[in-house]
Amino acid sequence: MAPPETTHTVTDADDVLRRVFGYDSFRGAQQEIVEHVIGGGDALVLMATGGGKSLCYQIPALVRPGVGVVVSPLIALMQDQVDALTAVGVRAGFLNSTQDPDQRRFVEQMFLAGELDLLYLAPERLRSESTLQLLDRGKISLFAIDEAHCVSQWGHDFRPDYLNLSMLHERWPDVPRVALTATATQATHQEIAERLNLGGAKHFVAGFDRPNIQYRIVSKAEPNKQLLELLRSEHQGDAGIVYCMSRASTEKTAQFLVNNGISALAYHAGLDAGTRARAQSRFLREDGLVIVATIAFGMGIDKPDVRFVAHLDLPKSVEGYYQETGRAGRDGLPSTAWLAYGLQDVVQQRKMIASSDGDDNYRRQLTAHLDAMLALCETIECRRVQLLNYFGQSGEPCGNCDTCLNPPESWDGTVAAQKLLSTVYRLKSERRQRFGAGQSIDILLGKQTQKISQFSHDQLSVFGIGAELSEGEWRGVVRQLLAQGMLMVEGDYSTLALTPESGAVLRGDRKVLMRREPAKAARPPKQSRTAAAAVEELSEEAKPVFEKLRAWRGQSAKEQGVPAYVIFHDATLRQIAMQAPTSLQQLGTISGVGENKLAKYGQDILDTLGEALDRPGRAAPAEPPAELDFEEPPEDYPDEEPGDYFPPE
Repeated sequence: MAPPETTHTVTDADDVLRRVFGYDSFRGAQQEIVEHVIGGGDALVLMATGGGKSLCYQIPALVRPGVGVVVSPLIALMQDQVDALTAVGVRAGFLNSTQDPDQRRFVEQMFLAGELDLLYLAPERLRSESTLQLLDRGKISLFAIDEAHCVSQWGHDFRPDYLNLSMLHERWPDVPRVALTATATQATHQEIAERLNLGGAKHFVAGFDRPNIQYRIVSKAEPNKQLLELLRSEHQGDAGIVYCMSRASTEKTAQFLVNNGISALAYHAGLDAGTRARAQSRFLREDGLVIVATIAFGMGIDKPDVRFVAHLDLPKSVEGYYQETGRAGRDGLPSTAWLAYGLQDVVQQRKMIASSDGDDNYRRQLTAHLDAMLALCETIECRRVQLLNYFGQSGEPCGNCDTCLNPPESWDGTVAAQKLLSTVYRLKSERRQRFGAGQSIDILLGKQTQKISQFSHDQLSVFGIGAELSEGEWRGVVRQLLAQGMLMVEGDYSTLALTPESGAVLRGDRKVLMRREPAKAARPPKQSRTAAAAVEELSEEAKPVFEKLRAWRGQSAKEQGVPAYVIFHDATLRQIAMQAPTSLQQLGTISGVGENKLAKYGQDILDTLGEALDRPGRAAPAEPPAELDFEEPPEDYPDEEPGDYFPPE
């Protein structure tokens, strides 16, 4: 829709950005998006996690008259979203099933009185006629549809109630809409526009690159031990998320970490709602907690200091993988995306697709998603370039992923492929017998196992012809042939079988290039970073100051019952530690310190700096009297009372 004339200007937006959120300037496409929505235009925004999507609707909602209505898929996070906005002085509320009738009536009255800036709703709530009538009676500044990829039936987080959100334009045609997501291919992008009736919207596609995240994919050996080594060597005491495929494996992995001294909790859809809510609350509010979860966890999580995301099983799609890894490093600081990947992952995913409900087209879509994920795992090129190419963007080798830091070699695996395929062919010829990858590899290695003796497989012509490769290398050959579609999996027993592509290899008409894993996986220093990393490294002098500020923040967050990042992000505390401001005026110039936070926390920060640096923490007058003794310890002022947060629990 064409934006109507408005009296609001980008000057208003700049003022809100500085005064409320404490930032001096917009990033990337933010300003253009904000101007467009303030002017009344519809927008479809694709922007990487951590790129500042929320400001693209929060600032227009504060500038335009009325209340911004935000459709958010996760009611469990609405309280935290409201707390974060309240902390910067924004009047925010939500309506969902966690509230009692009195709480809902209170929020509804504030909405009707124009005493809210932002109102959060779940998409399911818009099915209620009473909610629609409530919105009819108030003044709406805009609709923001967050996590808009949930509308795509081919996406990774499909939510049926998102399909009904096209009615927003039909019922309120003059209210601008902005749909936002952090991940979408061109096909998903188009589906969002069609299903949300955003054909006339302006599309903004920002860069998907997250230069502060280091992507690493390792061959799966003993994944729990590999994970433990990662945490102990690089992420000791860091907050992170570990994704597993099954509910059982999340619980086993969480217990394994706890048994080895790592603070960890399991999270999956099979747990009761109260247990899940407590786990999520602890993750958001505590430092250094690890959540081991299925994909049921993570969407909408705003925790900025997640330092790693690990996958112990192969994700089903690149979109899902990118969305999940994007939960690391939202604050712009160096973070790790680590995946352990092996042959059984490929076998299991192929089996799941073959046995899935749905028609052939559906299975083809699933296969295409998996093939793209396998290509990312098996590439010898830069992981980041491969990711960007998937989303239709170009990039240069990053120098910060595992394939850049320790490049793997490609090798001519044609002969190895022929040997493996010949073995599969001979085993398949034995009727009523089912053999997986292990039997084929044992035959090639010439092993005299009970199973080989039982079926006289040592009499096959291929027995013992593969001694030039190790068992692990042969498993890599099987994995890569499955990934390239030259092998397939059949039945409940994961039986290997040939495909139409196998013939050309066996005849010698097709060359097979394979990836050879580096002798030792790259493990760069924890503090390695790229030029694009957002925050400079702390000096030795600033490190204890930063830790002192974090301790103050943790205590303040505990008193107020909010996540620590609601008070200040690590990135802001790092700048404070580096610059060590001596006055409220200086503190107010630091990114992330807006007026409300400066008034509420400014003196506490100066006092904390005073303790850490052995100097007075009270804000000094512009011209301090000459007789003032700055060597005296600072006066001990009582802490401020924690603020009242709306709405109540």
